[in-house]
Amino acid sequence: MRPLNLLAFLLFLGGAIWALTRSERTVRDIQATYYSWLTPFLNAGSTLEVKARTFLVEVEHSKKLEAELESMRAEYDRLRQVERHSLEVEAENARLRRALDFQKRIEFKATVARVIRRQTTTWWQTVEIDRGWESQVAVHQPVVADGGLVGKVDRVGDKLSSVILLTDEACQVSVQVEGTPEVGILSGQRGQYEGGPKLHLRFLSPKARISPGTRVFTTGRGGLFPANLLVGTVESVLPGPLDSEALVRPSVDFTDLSTVFLLPLP
Repeated sequence: MRPLNLLAFLLFLGGAIWALTRSERTVRDIQATYYSWLTPFLNAGSTLEVKARTFLVEVEHSKKLEAELESMRAEYDRLRQVERHSLEVEAENARLRRALDFQKRIEFKATVARVIRRQTTTWWQTVEIDRGWESQVAVHQPVVADGGLVGKVDRVGDKLSSVILLTDEACQVSVQVEGTPEVGILSGQRGQYEGGPKLHLRFLSPKARISPGTRVFTTGRGGLFPANLLVGTVESVLPGPLDSEALVRPSVDFTDLSTVFLLPLP
């Protein structure tokens, strides 16, 4: 035993012997003094014990609340997924209803196809559809949607085909401005996509009188596209010394192509 510990033990033993050899009154006085010194520490210890128990209860309650909150979050995420799926199904049903209604309205026997692939680098030039040789798809076959002319088939595979869009400058169509004798060639514009693609209408007469909002239709000339297919509406006209040009907003929403129709070749 260390010297300090031994000394403390001897002092405590001596004090205990001294206290026990005193008179009964003296012993009671010593006990009363001892307890008076010890009472604040006992009270403090009791208070700390109560606080500790309260803290443990709160911690346990917090864990339960956290578990319930986590369960509610999981349920909320599940409901969000169900809602998202429901909205997607509803949107798909709406597109199918519009496509079916459009198929009933058109005069031609059309083959329905779905757009399955679209590259970001050629977003306004081409799309791929889920029809090919097996569905008797042919090159140059006109492609339309609910709204008007989309483009034409340019490559055909066994089960897939590529469609060149009206917004591509390589796709040129003979058109006529509604209510006027004006006839011209319509094509897409390279790089003109801010605010949506615009179509370029060329070879109008020098003094063409065309109001913005006038509709533009195919003429049927050239034997590729049927006549009277809507392609868009005039936005502006730029007169020239030899001919006039116009900007045309497409009637088809090329930002959201999902279902298209292939018309038979003339």
